[in-house]
Amino acid sequence: MRSCRSGRKRGSDIRILLINPPYISLTSRGVGHQIPFGLLCVGGPLIDAGHEVRLLDAERHHMSPEQIEHVAAEFAPDLVMTGHAGSTPAHPACLLALTAAKRACPSTLTIYGGVYPTYHATDIMAATDVVDVIVHGEGEAVALAIADRLARGAALSDVPGITFRQQGQATKTAAMPLITQLDDYRIGWELIENWDLYQCFGVGRAAIIQFSRGCPHQCSYCGQYQFWSRWRFRDPKKVAAEIGWLHRTHDICFVDLADENPTSSKRLWREFLEAVIAENVPVRLFATIRATDIVRDADLLPLMKRAGMVCVLMGIETTDPQTLLAIRKGSTTRDDQQAVALLRRHGILSMLGHIVGFEEERFMDYIRAIRQVWLYDPDLLNAMYVTPHRWSDWTADNAARTVIETDRSKWDYRHQLLSSRHLSTQAIFWLVKLMEVVVHARPRSLWRMLFHPDKDIRAHLRWCFYFSFRVWRAEVAEFARRPARNPTSPTLAEWFGKDLPAHRAPRQAGPEAAPAKRHMSVTGG
Repeated sequence: MRSCRSGRKRGSDIRILLINPPYISLTSRGVGHQIPFGLLCVGGPLIDAGHEVRLLDAERHHMSPEQIEHVAAEFAPDLVMTGHAGSTPAHPACLLALTAAKRACPSTLTIYGGVYPTYHATDIMAATDVVDVIVHGEGEAVALAIADRLARGAALSDVPGITFRQQGQATKTAAMPLITQLDDYRIGWELIENWDLYQCFGVGRAAIIQFSRGCPHQCSYCGQYQFWSRWRFRDPKKVAAEIGWLHRTHDICFVDLADENPTSSKRLWREFLEAVIAENVPVRLFATIRATDIVRDADLLPLMKRAGMVCVLMGIETTDPQTLLAIRKGSTTRDDQQAVALLRRHGILSMLGHIVGFEEERFMDYIRAIRQVWLYDPDLLNAMYVTPHRWSDWTADNAARTVIETDRSKWDYRHQLLSSRHLSTQAIFWLVKLMEVVVHARPRSLWRMLFHPDKDIRAHLRWCFYFSFRVWRAEVAEFARRPARNPTSPTLAEWFGKDLPAHRAPRQAGPEAAPAKRHMSVTGG
């Protein structure tokens, strides 16, 4: 077994272990696992720089701390990096992974990146000594700089975009300049050893890719426009070619576009769709798109269908017009309903993301929401609970709301976090579960699932219904077993502490402004 950091000369390449932490949620148990895309984005440039890089997917393999420790001891890395797309709920799992790595190799340098550590760096560094460096924002350029300094035996003090320990104190450096071209850093696809392990959508091997980063909209509950700064995009033809290569080389049949807002530019979105069609590969696409963009781009829906788009997730967030205004969503209930109808007309499934808890709703508010979603007639519904984040404007505006869930691993949009003055926790839970049943058990919905004339859509609906029911059943069982709430619950202001005020970003010039620099965290958002 190679001892940690032994036998390496200054100026040589180093060993880097990327750990996808063992964060296991109810939904991952129900629908499967996706590739750790953020770690692949960091790993590709490190490989190209000559370093020896290995990916340990502790989530996919459901690994224990002892198993992570064993792998780390065998590989003996000079550098360990971790982070997760589910940044807030995965935080405990990330610390667990780094703790195991430190036990195996006490002298290894541990790096932690993602949205959550970006905004909680000081707290994390004060609470634990297993984190040596925290990356702020995008990770590719920062990871390269850290690896370079470590290989040369140089100090980290001149590496931009990090918080690190200096003489026992957490020290934050200047911001890393944003990357000007998204295509400058390649994705480390070769780090995936067995693609058969990633089949979470029922149509074969699945991958994640990004066409763009960021969002030009400034919804108050979302921090994407702050974290990524500006909307940026890759070359549409290069992204399409990468999708084609993934299918021809690795037999990838399903691609999730992990963009916050891929349709910010209608011109570029058209170019992307046309390029995917030209690749002529049987790959199904899934994307998150605003309802307003679906309505705006109604003429592009035939292209979306030909490009392989099978389902679109639309975050309608709420069916209440006043709440839509309050959270700065920039859409209307009319847009939402029209978008669902347009997608159905073109043979594309619609999944609505509906969030409860923006306001302290009353019983009749839930009944009206159920009735409204019924009228929208979506194919699928993802009902969620409002999940506050330190970096969002909504959290600052609702600082007096009471936190009832202090287990950070439950801050995943699938658990109630805030109390309501008008309804009990039990009432809210069962009203949300009722909404899910009512929407999916409608006669129209069941007919489409059983008898839709398109066999591919029929198969996809059946798969979604089956696994949605598994998740629904597991969430009910978990709720029934949960312990009593803490009677001395903190407010949001007390929970997040003195750094609660939101980090507001200036308005952007427009989606097709000169490509700004890219934010790529060690994980996604």
